[in-house]
Amino acid sequence: MKVRDLGVEELKALVQEAVEEKLEEMLGDPDQGHELQGKVKRRLERSLSAKVRGVPAEKVAGDVGLRW
Repeated sequence: MKVRDLGVEELKALVQEAVEEKLEEMLGDPDQGHELQGKVKRRLERSLSAKVRGVPAEKVAGDVGLRW
């Protein structure tokens, strides 16, 4: 298949993929090969295991003066 045969969305996807690949190649992962320090690791583990405690949207809207 040739580029001229691609639709707009297909061309966008192709360009996006090429840009992402190039950026990853140029920038890489700056944290690759590094380990989390003890305190940060424990905090992240607690955060990931904690139950989600959200605030209802109605309350947030009311707090800023909006009707939900």
